[in-house]
Amino acid sequence: MSESEAQLPTAFVADVLLWKRWHVSLGVIVVATVAWLLLEWTDLPFLTICSDVLLILIVLLFLHANYAALRNKLPPTLPELVVSEEMVNNVAASFRVKINNVLLIAHDITIGKDFRIFFKVVVCLWLLSVIGSIFSFFTLAYIGSLMMITIPALYSKYGDYVDKCCGLIHHQFSKHYRIVDESVFNRLPRNISKDKES
Repeated sequence: MSESEAQLPTAFVADVLLWKRWHVSLGVIVVATVAWLLLEWTDLPFLTICSDVLLILIVLLFLHANYAALRNKLPPTLPELVVSEEMVNNVAASFRVKINNVLLIAHDITIGKDFRIFFKVVVCLWLLSVIGSIFSFFTLAYIGSLMMITIPALYSKYGDYVDKCCGLIHHQFSKHYRIVDESVFNRLPRNISKDKES
């Protein structure tokens, strides 16, 4: 695939996110809203909905192909999906490196090498637990998809004002973090030695 062909999907996604192709962007919001309503309000299991949608698609494609054969027309061609061995090896190698990095960080956190990182991880996991008890996974996915489709367009329109406000907020957070860091975090021991010399 040439470089210009590789940039086509990226350009299409950028156009959708910036509402240059408004009909596709609106379609994404409508599909996300319908999916959220199906998953949250009808209380149908996710696996049931996926199976039903795939069943309907397969039946429609089967009927369309047989109808074309009855009319002596060529059946519709479906794209042949093939996963190359090289792509699988690249993905596996990439995942291996990332998983090893995560395991190394988790090892450092659990053995207590750096108490500050341990404290930050505990706070983040606690916040995720609180958010998870308030919202379901599908509601969070729906909110995330709405934010993904609206925030880039709003930022491209009001970017200068947003940068100015974010700079002020960042300055205030930095000031408060510095105070907490000096009064709390710096008093915590960085390395807790397990073998104390007597």
